[in-house]
Amino acid sequence: MKKGRHLFTSESVSMGHPDKVADQISDAVLDAMLEQDPMSRVACETLVTTGVAFVAGEFTTKANVNIPDIVRHTIKEIGYGDASIGFDYNTCAVITSIGKQSPDISQGVSEGEGLHKDQGAGDQGMMFGYACNDTPELMPLPIMLAHRIIIKHAELRQSGELKYLRPDAKSQVTVEYEDHKPIRVHTVVVSTQHAPDVKYETIKEDMIEKVVKQVIPANLLDNKTIYHINQRDVLSWVVLRGIVA
Repeated sequence: MKKGRHLFTSESVSMGHPDKVADQISDAVLDAMLEQDPMSRVACETLVTTGVAFVAGEFTTKANVNIPDIVRHTIKEIGYGDASIGFDYNTCAVITSIGKQSPDISQGVSEGEGLHKDQGAGDQGMMFGYACNDTPELMPLPIMLAHRIIIKHAELRQSGELKYLRPDAKSQVTVEYEDHKPIRVHTVVVSTQHAPDVKYETIKEDMIEKVVKQVIPANLLDNKTIYHINQRDVLSWVVLRGIVA
């Protein structure tokens, strides 16, 4: 990339976002099986929509786990305990479709089997990312600031300091760079589920003063920084809805 000024944007989603709900359920199923059988092979996918969690996959394991119990416990830990906000761990439907691992994949990961010993399953993937000295985590500044906003949001929700907050939330941070060095935060987006009786002005003030300004260094914010708080033209998924894999 050439020197000069450019913008870089990253986003983060909360534990209550449908993407993360699905991920946490799949991870919990995997963890439960590995706890009983460290040699378990678990291909688990979860789909969630309002009031329903669907778990499907192919497993090779000696473990005996209760998947509906795992699903409900995970949803409870996330904070969904009221059907009026889209999900209730007590009443949501849990559907499972579990089969045995494909023999072709099994022979690829079973020691001593397959055309080539220890060949692996042959899965392929592409990723984008890089390490840098923007942050102590060696991650680019935009993604770390977006993560910190979501972490602060969770702290305020779980502690009860902001009682109107609900689990689903999303953040997006755009950082302005000059000659590959971050110089300021250009735009911050925060969108969150909330109780129906809270005023927009309250949400906006709290998200800026109690969340954004608590985690983004003051020297990166200025009077030109743009804030989009729960603006439907920016993010329209404030309430948990739709099918997300």
